[in-house]
Amino acid sequence: MTDAVLEVDGISKRYGAVLALDDVSLTARAGELFGLGGHVGAGRTTAIRIGAGVLAADSGRVRWRSAPIDPGTRRRIGYLPAAGGLYPELSVLDQLVHRAELHGFETNEAHQHAELWLDRLNLRALRPRRTATLSTDERRMIALVATLLPGPELLLLDEPFAGVDKPEILIELLREQAEAGVPVLLSSNDLDHIERFCDRAAILRSGQIVADGTICELVSGGPRLLRVDAPDAEPGWGDGVPGCHTLSTDGSRALLELSADADDQAVLNAALAAGPVHEFTRVRSTLAELFGATR
Repeated sequence: MTDAVLEVDGISKRYGAVLALDDVSLTARAGELFGLGGHVGAGRTTAIRIGAGVLAADSGRVRWRSAPIDPGTRRRIGYLPAAGGLYPELSVLDQLVHRAELHGFETNEAHQHAELWLDRLNLRALRPRRTATLSTDERRMIALVATLLPGPELLLLDEPFAGVDKPEILIELLREQAEAGVPVLLSSNDLDHIERFCDRAAILRSGQIVADGTICELVSGGPRLLRVDAPDAEPGWGDGVPGCHTLSTDGSRALLELSADADDQAVLNAALAAGPVHEFTRVRSTLAELFGATR
């Protein structure tokens, strides 16, 4: 599936006076997990729904394998809404069979696939349970199984980790899909989850993308921070080094921020001039630290 690419090109969407998305562009490619991060109201759900073809953009376009999203394409997309899209009064088994039948499975085939998924995930005991009686973890897992069961060629998942205590099982399934060539685009307002689980990400703020790239690229764009433990140095010693500023201290340990042209070896030499240095560590900012305060 080398051509299995979702292209979102310059989409905008307005709800009355509110501009939910403003010229948003991104791509989701085969073999990777792409995370769409941002606070509540940033536009993540609107972007996912437009990508899935269940909501029309005011401008811009969405293309799957170089072609516009149409009714036939939508049948091949695994779309998981934030609410899960499950019927509360249906049993788990009936829920899965119904979803498979909507995608063209014969009833017997739908039953077989549903049973296989439940057995694989040790969820067979949930077969007769109504969705309304399930825990949050169980509902999210069943909703994901219902999304994966028809064998989608593209996955668009809105808040798949919401309310889930142990997302690692979900990620294992999604990573398996990505390795099979299925592009996976997921949204989350938890940037720690995106940093831990995704290969690339885009961060939305007020309907605009403020950062886009691999996780490594995004976190490396943060401030240059050093943690230095120099027990014999005077408080604020780092401020005497050009381009260095003390952010905080914890006993003899100082957290220092360096400007782009500051020399970290000059910092080390200044610390050594006062005595022994017990720690000299580059501190990497997290996605949550870099983008968590944006709204």
